[in-house]
Amino acid sequence: MTATLEHPVTTAANDAAPTAALKFITCGSVDDGKSTLIGRLLVDSKAVLSDQLAGVQRQGQDGRETDLALLTDGLSAEREQGITIDVAYRYFSTTRRKFIIGDTPGHEQYTRNMVTAASSADAAVLLVDATKLAWQDASFPLLAQTRRHALLVQLLRVPAIVFAVNKLDAVADPKLAYTRIEAALRGFAAEAGIAVEAIVPVSALKGWNVVDPAPSAPDGAHWCGYHGPSLLRILEGLSNTPSETGLPLAFPVQWVEKFSSSSDTSQGRRVFWGRVATGQATVGQRVRVLPSGQSATIARVLSHVRQEGDVAAGHSAGIVLDREVDVSRGDWLLAQADDGTALQGARELSATIAWMDDEPLVPGRAYWALHGHRWVKAKVRRIVHKLDIHTLAEQDAAELEANAIGEVELVLQDSIATLPYRQSRTLGALVLVDQASHKTAAAVLVR
Repeated sequence: MTATLEHPVTTAANDAAPTAALKFITCGSVDDGKSTLIGRLLVDSKAVLSDQLAGVQRQGQDGRETDLALLTDGLSAEREQGITIDVAYRYFSTTRRKFIIGDTPGHEQYTRNMVTAASSADAAVLLVDATKLAWQDASFPLLAQTRRHALLVQLLRVPAIVFAVNKLDAVADPKLAYTRIEAALRGFAAEAGIAVEAIVPVSALKGWNVVDPAPSAPDGAHWCGYHGPSLLRILEGLSNTPSETGLPLAFPVQWVEKFSSSSDTSQGRRVFWGRVATGQATVGQRVRVLPSGQSATIARVLSHVRQEGDVAAGHSAGIVLDREVDVSRGDWLLAQADDGTALQGARELSATIAWMDDEPLVPGRAYWALHGHRWVKAKVRRIVHKLDIHTLAEQDAAELEANAIGEVELVLQDSIATLPYRQSRTLGALVLVDQASHKTAAAVLVR
């Protein structure tokens, strides 16, 4: 697959930017400046109150200094160690757009937290610390965690990827550094088949090119030779992840509500609540229940505020069936065609897996698999190969260590209804959980 490397978003494109809230994450290696970048976005977009700003100031060599990272690093352990551990969400808006930011950890130990946030993101800003790279050498390597996070974001089908080359204010020749780092990122992206929305130079600490453009040189030259928009202007122009409305209805049941026979809302029948995964829930739609195989017709569809009407993918709904059937939390309601067919369940899956447990994955061990709200036992039959994140070569492997990416064959105790992850981020995703420790062991993407 060949990467599509696009030019930075233009100002004209941003003039027609969509108004829906954009959910994006910051990712990259540890101490690349992710928390500081978010702090800069919040401060320069006037999204921080004066008392909040005063609370993150500390005494420095030149008087009071603002530690922008403290605006997102809220855990005491994060402030003590100076690293991000958990995902911190922050909200802000401009005159053009609303945003939900997920500040993800860069440390390898907390890769699972980054994967969790990326799975539902519309975009990813992947930071690259210029001070950590030997850019003086034209053939320098990128950091392993930079490559790993980029590959994970690609695997998780995050629609837009923006590389932000940070800390260019702290290098001797920022223009040369940016030019060579940009070339290295484009080369890696082309090799890995990663479509890049933009590569932008920034200084999160100074605020250059984050919200406002960087100051020009006395001779009028642009900073780092970059002529594109600031990072915020790029984000304002990105599109939201489209809902999977073009697929048949798939509805995971999260909660079963029982009303009395006198209730006008349900006409005495149970209401099955959840978030529509794919398609659209409409009255008259014939559905089949997985795993029982029973069929029924949708009699009523309620929105999250109990208003009647069709509900599309990505929104919460309450569904009332025309007859009583055995449906519990974890079951799926799947659209049934006129000929009686529906999305078929499967017990054997080929999948790409991002292993996140400290204990290595060994074939033959049993885990819990979570699909929607349904738990089934799963066993890894074999490891097909492991991906070398440095060379992108597929290697034979007897086990997968922490943070490894590979392809495996899974065998499930019961059938689940899946589609390839490239078709559906909801139906094609599973989570493996260790049966003993109950830790999240892996993110699984159905091939």
